[in-house]
Amino acid sequence: MPRPIWNGSISFGLVNVPIKMYNTVKKKSINFNQLRKSDGCRIRLKKTCANDGAEVANDQIVKGYEIAPDQYVIISQADLDALNPKASKTIEIEDFVLASQINPIYYDQSYYLVPDKSAAKAYTLLLAAMKEAKRTAIAKLVIRNKQHLTAIRADNRVLTLSIMHFADEIVAQDELEDLPAADTQPDKREMTIALQLIESLSTDFAPSKYHDEHYDKVLNMIEQKAEGQQVVTQPSAPPTTKVVDLMAALEASLAEIKKEKPAAKTRRKKSRAQ
Repeated sequence: MPRPIWNGSISFGLVNVPIKMYNTVKKKSINFNQLRKSDGCRIRLKKTCANDGAEVANDQIVKGYEIAPDQYVIISQADLDALNPKASKTIEIEDFVLASQINPIYYDQSYYLVPDKSAAKAYTLLLAAMKEAKRTAIAKLVIRNKQHLTAIRADNRVLTLSIMHFADEIVAQDELEDLPAADTQPDKREMTIALQLIESLSTDFAPSKYHDEHYDKVLNMIEQKAEGQQVVTQPSAPPTTKVVDLMAALEASLAEIKKEKPAAKTRRKKSRAQ
């Protein structure tokens, strides 16, 4: 069973809703240790001085912020602690906004917010009201001495909280190079074919359909090596510099989709007619 990672409450107006916060995801990763090739001995990393190579104990290490090449301002933990945001167990809602106004690029890590004991009624009220209003709550939260901007959304039976990036953390599109000119317009015929291609590939989103294939392949390779089996790696395709004609590629893609999914296309037409 999942365990809560934080306990507190949501506050909006005079309403206070005690909640527990849970992770929404179970991250998968494959970790490797560094070993000496000759005998498999584990490699340990040591912290050493760049000048004399001497090993430095943890209690002799301080934080330094580089203000110029090889010039640092020493910052103590006490300096940082004095500036930490005030700890709070309350997620205070500041605004309610339309979800469509939030660019998904602002979202980072997400969590479930579950009502604490005896808070079901107030929790259900907030959940239902946000659904009815079709609004997302914007609030600030302090976790581990760091203040976060968050978005709280009503998702089926539960409220979810997403840590958000602040506006000044987002790279502005104007800073990107090689973007098409603002007045660049697609050819009408190419646009028609592109829309047909999108329509042929359109379906309902089914998360379980997609898998981390690389993760599965790496895990399978490890299992085979552990069992003493030989692993054969497929040769990679040589890189190509051939210039692809956009119209030809679109038409070829559309033709391939039509061959592969004639039944699916028929079903979509029938559903529209009903």
